Amino acid sequence: MKITSIKSHVLKYELEKELGYSQQYYKHRTAHLVEVQTDEGITGWGECFGPGNIALANKFIVEKVIQPLIIGEDPLNKEHIWHRVYNLLRDSGQKGMPIQALSGVDIALWDILGKKTKSPLYQLIGGMCNKQVPVYGYGMMLQKKTTSELIDLFKEEASQIKSKNFKAMKMKIGLGPAEDLKLVRAVREVVGKDFRLMVDANHAYNLNDALYVGRGLDELDIFWFEEPVAPEDYDGYRELKQKINTNIAGGEAEFTKYGWNELIKNKCIDIAQPEVCGLGGITEYLKVSALAQANFIPVVNHVWGSAVSIATNLHLLTAQPDMPGGLFPSKSMLEFDTTEKNIFITELPTESFSILEQVKKNNGFASVSDNPGIGITPNLDFIKEFEVNE
Repeated sequence: MKITSIKSHVLKYELEKELGYSQQYYKHRTAHLVEVQTDEGITGWGECFGPGNIALANKFIVEKVIQPLIIGEDPLNKEHIWHRVYNLLRDSGQKGMPIQALSGVDIALWDILGKKTKSPLYQLIGGMCNKQVPVYGYGMMLQKKTTSELIDLFKEEASQIKSKNFKAMKMKIGLGPAEDLKLVRAVREVVGKDFRLMVDANHAYNLNDALYVGRGLDELDIFWFEEPVAPEDYDGYRELKQKINTNIAGGEAEFTKYGWNELIKNKCIDIAQPEVCGLGGITEYLKVSALAQANFIPVVNHVWGSAVSIATNLHLLTAQPDMPGGLFPSKSMLEFDTTEKNIFITELPTESFSILEQVKKNNGFASVSDNPGIGITPNLDFIKEFEVNE
């Protein structure tokens, strides 16, 4: 079998309302899919992390930089392909967009392997460890509102997420330390003291501000404090981890086993959040997961994107063993976007694929399908309708 072409599809549509996080507001939702075709008629699909114009830059890397390096290669030689691309790009792209682009290609190669062997992805990476995966709702994005207006919006949204049977939920912060704690207190009051609540700062703080917020989160029994400081600030992560009780989570902006080795070696995090569509794909994710396991750090994948990303992550979590294990283990969770209806999740696949319906029906859990590969096939007509041609 040989790779005959690699196509990159950037999809985009306008949201009904502007949403944001600590770094920016945005009015459009985007997704970046990668399609790898072979001479046997088997097509693999993957996804690259990176929104907006970043997706357009990654499209160029996929088609103009990576494609010429691997056309004619056997797509089943995933390890060889990964290292060939990485080694040839090493001088220019050890992190960031080149690795995001490689991630989408690599996921598509695993999809091809699954289709070739008629096996679901989870069987290829170790088999089923979890028949069901708990799901947490990710919502409460920032908007251009006053703090009091946001408090009302967040309280309403938190109630809706809880009512849909999610096992936990995550909210955004980033207005400033004092205002952020007002938001978190309001949400905690609505969901109750026994419901698992997480907080995501998207590296908005310096160390002192993060310590202020973190101590406030300790009083509110928050499950984790996500990306409190800049991803490069290993010393800040380590000091914050030592000085507050709330779990420190991070890693979505870390790349490859090399970067993750530094993050773990520096004792920066309590919970690892690898982003398979960004860190180097499934080939590299498996190595990062092994690093985390070797250091007894729980893995809760970062998930943001289309149905392709969600399906891929559901397979990865299905195959993830309990750590450290026991009669009543703490299970990893699947992150699921509960903001304004995301048609790249609901309408992209040709197969029936609804995490939200599973969560409602199964009291907060979702199960993977046994379809070959990642288990879903994007609808080409849908792609054509929403593809950006720039």
